[in-house]
Amino acid sequence: MVRCGVGRTALNLIFQVRDAADAPLCLLVRRARVAVRMSVPRLEWTAGTAAHDAAWLSGSGALPPRRVVAVDDTIRADDAFRLASESVGLLWGGDFQNARQLLQAMTRRLNKQTERSRLPDDMPMRERFNRYRQGQARRARTLGMVLIPLDAAQAIPLRRAPDVRAALRHALDLPEGNAVVSLRELQGMVGAYEWHRNGVPVPALAGETIHPDFGVFSPIRGEYLDLAARAPLPMGGTAFDIGTGTGVLAAILARRGMPMVIASDLSPRALACARANIERLGLSGQVAVQEADLFPPGRAALAVCNPPWLPGKASSTLEQAVYDPDSRMLRGFLGGLAAHLLPGGEGWLILSDLAEHLGLRSRDQLLGMIEAAGLVVIDRLDTRPRHGKAFDASDPLHAARLQETTSLWRLGAAKP
Repeated sequence: MVRCGVGRTALNLIFQVRDAADAPLCLLVRRARVAVRMSVPRLEWTAGTAAHDAAWLSGSGALPPRRVVAVDDTIRADDAFRLASESVGLLWGGDFQNARQLLQAMTRRLNKQTERSRLPDDMPMRERFNRYRQGQARRARTLGMVLIPLDAAQAIPLRRAPDVRAALRHALDLPEGNAVVSLRELQGMVGAYEWHRNGVPVPALAGETIHPDFGVFSPIRGEYLDLAARAPLPMGGTAFDIGTGTGVLAAILARRGMPMVIASDLSPRALACARANIERLGLSGQVAVQEADLFPPGRAALAVCNPPWLPGKASSTLEQAVYDPDSRMLRGFLGGLAAHLLPGGEGWLILSDLAEHLGLRSRDQLLGMIEAAGLVVIDRLDTRPRHGKAFDASDPLHAARLQETTSLWRLGAAKP
């Protein structure tokens, strides 16, 4: 029997692995109970007569499964998929590479299910989007059921396991003692650590790299950065980069000649990430990173904001870079902009219109927000996306992505 504690939401990452060996289940699954010790989520389970206890690790807020079965290389892929589809966790005790193979086998079965339940071509785009999100959530939940143990040194005590300790330390504040983590989330942490180590080349910074931290939005979609690199700058003064994230927009403004840039954010991870990138680029004399809810104190000649592009509730902490509940950040930036601009200053709103093509927000609603905030549109610069999904005809949202445009709206305060 396995007893599980409380945890948080899973990453939406899929990893390429091969088929697992087919064999019968080895242990009976029973319902679990919750155990929380101090503020650290815990899992407690018994295998045979032996009791086990471990911390539950999640960098994205993933909830642990309420039922768990201890498994190894002998489990059949069909049995594993059935249990995972019922939200039963599979606590792995076999060869690590076989766990990866099992995950791939489960992915193939999910893909077949998705193909059999393709959405009708005439389904309204908003409903299609909602169904797509529901399907993605089910996929993430199912594939997140393969669980990997960690020992007290944060190493994986399994055959042929890689050394993931540096990636774990980069992503999480690790508790003492043994732990358990979802294999999908673990590999997400490893991938994020590689992005952090190697950096993301940014053409708008003459090819220099930005190094995103785990949980901080990575600037891999460069088209919005290109807009900031070519929009005409106001003369002199200070610039605000609202919701700076990695600090990439602040760095672009500084390199373009803004004498002072104040980069603000509320996330401790983002603030640390931005400071590290600004220092790495040698821009600490021009860019100050400050904790603030949207605007820092004072007024600026330019205020730039790239809010999450889709209105809606994030299902995990990592989705907060994509979803803006009730357009809070968008409304907050627009609503506070006029009061934080110097006379003749500008606000740059960098925003995709994908929400419009998905039926989540209309262009008239956006223009209404701008007008209600006492702002006028000076100009708009547009670009088309270059990422792979924009050209993937098999994507259920392809029709909307094909029409997507990213815009830099140059805004000013309306004259009284």
